[in-house]
Amino acid sequence: MLEFVRNQARTCDGVSRRAFLSVGSLAVGGLTLPGLLRMQAAKAKESSLSRPKKSVILIWQAGGPAHQDMYDLKMDAPAEVRGEFKPIDTNVSGIRISEHLPHQAKIFDKLAVVRSAYHTNAGHGMGSQWMLTGYQPTIEVSDNIYPSTGSVVAKMNGANEPGMPAYVNLPRAIGLGKAAYLGASYNPFAPEADPNQDKFEVRNLKMNNRVDASRLNRRQDLLKDLDTIRRDIDTKGDIVGLDTFYRDAMEMVTSPHAQTAFDISKESVKTRDRYGRNDLGQSCLLARRLVESGVSFVTVQAGGGWDSHADNFKQLKTRLLPQFDLGVAALVNDIYDRGLQDDVLVMAFGEFGRTPKINKDAGRDHWPGAMSILYAGGGMKMGQAIGTTNILGEYPTSKPYTPGCVLSTMYHFLGIDHKHVFMDHAQRPMPILAEGEPIRELIG
Repeated sequence: MLEFVRNQARTCDGVSRRAFLSVGSLAVGGLTLPGLLRMQAAKAKESSLSRPKKSVILIWQAGGPAHQDMYDLKMDAPAEVRGEFKPIDTNVSGIRISEHLPHQAKIFDKLAVVRSAYHTNAGHGMGSQWMLTGYQPTIEVSDNIYPSTGSVVAKMNGANEPGMPAYVNLPRAIGLGKAAYLGASYNPFAPEADPNQDKFEVRNLKMNNRVDASRLNRRQDLLKDLDTIRRDIDTKGDIVGLDTFYRDAMEMVTSPHAQTAFDISKESVKTRDRYGRNDLGQSCLLARRLVESGVSFVTVQAGGGWDSHADNFKQLKTRLLPQFDLGVAALVNDIYDRGLQDDVLVMAFGEFGRTPKINKDAGRDHWPGAMSILYAGGGMKMGQAIGTTNILGEYPTSKPYTPGCVLSTMYHFLGIDHKHVFMDHAQRPMPILAEGEPIRELIG
């Protein structure tokens, strides 16, 4: 039985924040296909031994964060633009950020902010696809037309360790985070559970105790016999990619290494408190555990709610910014303390910024003309604010950078040629990115 399940959590314009495919009822030793279809195969094991084991953690601020209330405050602007928040000094001379990011202010020498990123689409779905893939779709969609960055990394680099997924979404699968024409085997694995919960458990990451090894082997043989049927019903080419998916899923589900990586309870109470006892903070901590264990790309959903059309300042100061500030600062500090700053790149952004002018509901609306991008680690040049926007925060006045620039910087770190060409379903050549070059201020 094939069952399609769609989550109905939506942004203001009705676009689902996460919509995903669920294929159920066929079990492999207690491992159901919804889990299998979210697992990323451990690709290219031999090549992974010869290349640097680098990884990315992307903190996705779905809805679009207000750049002028975080990293690009405009104190000389009129009251209806500058808002309620005041700037504070960071530990880098001359750089000031929001008073509601005090933890990040203390470690800004380990951070870099690009204040001059922009694009031209104010729709949630289209803006998200642009920032998550590097391509602007021509129609509003709730599924990937182009491969997400995580899927591209999974295709090009695979996992850093055998038995681990290459690409993970936390705590749940994000909308527009899938593989499109690259095929189902490059979709993300997602726990579909909140790591902040006391009884957090990754669904389908262990076998049913009642299934012994011989029975498991018989079920694997059954799946092989079903290959012809699966290919006959496939219309998009996804199922062809599942052969490797099944094999590596079995390796992962029987791997103590994978089970240990996802076991956040092994972290001390002190460490967990330092990240913040909420879904964002604990997902950041789990992301750190996963990249240390061999996952190449982790996308963390940053709590949701950044679509602040009403009560922007209340939402930011009471929940969104405190959680984001604490979780990001703890993650970055951990990466540096563990000597991973050259091997792990942290990024944070949403689909666009927010309008300069505050609306009648004390909110800010969609604004793609300017946005801020946060980077940390990756062996890049930290302790800087790159680019400027005008006095109202409407558009860049220096060093304008497109989504292609933002993402090609990440691909450069991973050793991936962003001009590499794939073939889509229609056998048209599609480069990883259609435009953009790495941000020189970051990479030198």
